[in-house]
Amino acid sequence: MIDIVVDFFKEFGFIGMFIHSFIDAIIFPIPAFFSQVSLSMLYPSLALWLATIGYFACLLGTPFGYLMGKVLGDSILQRFVKKQWIDSAADLFNRNGEAAILIGAFTPIPFKVFTILSGVVAFSLWKLILYAALGRAVKFYAVGLIFHIYGRASEHFVTMYLNYIMGGIAILLGVLFYIRRQTQKKRQKETREKRDSLSS
Repeated sequence: MIDIVVDFFKEFGFIGMFIHSFIDAIIFPIPAFFSQVSLSMLYPSLALWLATIGYFACLLGTPFGYLMGKVLGDSILQRFVKKQWIDSAADLFNRNGEAAILIGAFTPIPFKVFTILSGVVAFSLWKLILYAALGRAVKFYAVGLIFHIYGRASEHFVTMYLNYIMGGIAILLGVLFYIRRQTQKKRQKETREKRDSLSS
């Protein structure tokens, strides 16, 4: 199924990359990563252009995924997305919405889960776009840069190991967000204690 879909988008070249990335951010079940890799294999010298097209198409699609979540609620997620992905994304949102989106850009969880879920929980659209811009840039341009430098020889590395590397970045970001959150809590506690001691 993935091969059929990728071959279809590949026939349209850059336009196919744009369309796949755009609908990937909204509802399409197969990530644009597969089209990006396939097209980068065909045109390694244009890999950075493909990354740019995919990146901006993803950002353009992000508000539409958000609006879908806002209008249709979580029923749309339950129909098209695996329950464990929804649960994982919801857990991240409950802990820290900004971290959920930024980390979600690196994880194997389809990014559409985060765009739709942002609408479901009424998360800030502008924050969604900001953190999506940061996270998706890394993922699209990592693939583009590897193919641009190493050409077709990088296919095995990208398909086999890139997700593990992105997962490692996601874990690192999660740790950094956790440390930041704990530091903020500690400062807030110290401020409250200082205020209480002054009032007494």
